[in-house]
Amino acid sequence: MNMIHELANKRQFFLLAGPCVIEGEEMALRIAEKIVKMTGALGIPYAFKGSYRKANRSRTDSFTGIGDGKALKILRKVGDTFGIPTVTDIHETHEAAQAAEYVDVLQIPAFLCRQTDLLVAAARTGRTVNIKKGQFLAPASMQFAAQKVVDAGNRSVMLTERGTTFGYTDLVVDFRAIPMMKQFGFPVITDITHSLQQPNQTSGVSGGLPELIETIAKAAVAVGTDGLFIETHPEPAMAKSDGANMLPLDLLEGLLRKLARIREAI
Repeated sequence: MNMIHELANKRQFFLLAGPCVIEGEEMALRIAEKIVKMTGALGIPYAFKGSYRKANRSRTDSFTGIGDGKALKILRKVGDTFGIPTVTDIHETHEAAQAAEYVDVLQIPAFLCRQTDLLVAAARTGRTVNIKKGQFLAPASMQFAAQKVVDAGNRSVMLTERGTTFGYTDLVVDFRAIPMMKQFGFPVITDITHSLQQPNQTSGVSGGLPELIETIAKAAVAVGTDGLFIETHPEPAMAKSDGANMLPLDLLEGLLRKLARIREAI
């Protein structure tokens, strides 16, 4: 069992949190430092999340990243500086080995969770593979995505609930998915902020409902999620990606305190 699975065996839920995309070294280190301090005080195991490149964008003029090599080196520096695991997305098979040199967890985006070659490539790196549940899939279907990783020789798998398509421009969270996916024997994470996206807006920029972050997070902890995924930014309105549904960084500690009390109660 590796570092992330050890996190899932703690008394508290664990946290994957950080900016949607790596925008620069100073910002990444500043965000990580603040979250390390607050999670340390609360006894919440923590892994830093940041996409080194965004491939799923609504428009060709949307921000995709600062350069793959530069962003991956920043992720490694965050991990080395604070002694924490790091997480990033991959989108194509050739990215798996490259990203695995810099991070501890390879994340499979929801739209790609059925891509066998991608799952196998991620598995073969030996890194933990976090598979986000497709917005179009039933929870039970995720056992097959996980099995592809296991069949490739890697049992270090996590599954993430991130909402289900509800009409053309909205998502809804079915909290039955958490206990259903936990039956497969892998840690289950709830992606709070992406569950509140409002994708496919006519403007070409996804909307969101960040005012419901606390509501979704409380419910997820109450029904037994192993981990939480929260994208956060010092100034979401200025973020280069997903600002509409991110949590302001200065609100994260207060939220975690409430959630830790719920976890202790159950």
